[in-house]
Amino acid sequence: MLQVTVIPVTAFQQNCTLVVCDQTNKAALTDPGGDIETLMQAVTDSGATIEKILLTHGHLDHCAAARVLADHYGVPIEGPHIADDFWIQQLVSHSKQYGLENWGIFSPDRWLVEGETVTVGATTLNVIHCPGHTPGHVVFVSETDRLAWVGDVIFAGSIGRTDFPRGNHGDLIASIRTKLFPLGDDIQFVCGHGPDSTFGRERKTNPHVADHLFQ
Repeated sequence: MLQVTVIPVTAFQQNCTLVVCDQTNKAALTDPGGDIETLMQAVTDSGATIEKILLTHGHLDHCAAARVLADHYGVPIEGPHIADDFWIQQLVSHSKQYGLENWGIFSPDRWLVEGETVTVGATTLNVIHCPGHTPGHVVFVSETDRLAWVGDVIFAGSIGRTDFPRGNHGDLIASIRTKLFPLGDDIQFVCGHGPDSTFGRERKTNPHVADHLFQ
């Protein structure tokens, strides 16, 4: 039911995605970190109607352009978990630090917690709180489409950094192995940077969280 277009943005090459519900032609932008004109053009080309912005966590490369886009389309921002508010409140200073355009700070219209759902058109995404990379990181999962948006929790062959303030390596490993892997080997995920993968592939080959490391 979903069409997913990955749009890498900014010098961080962060994977913003345009998620379109085939049934309704309603859409969401996930983790818009910048390059606003590029994202707007992708929306125009798709012919879809943006109904919300979804955020996995509060790092600037994932959310810096969220408020501008939300205001432009007149839509709400949903996510992340409120534990990442301290990251969002630092967007101005971090944008200056990394030489990126500064669009100011914001507050999401809806903070998310474990067990809630969000919708994109007629599709429901489950919200899973996966701390470790950041304390308020969330993951979105479509059980129907067997797709997940994992932000910077896990990558193809790697995992998220935990050396940032309030990062926690143990929490990250637990999030991956006890919350994500049990969802099914067949689930394909879009990560925050680089190529996609599946939970099954990472369970077998990921040098940080593969099953054989914990046996």
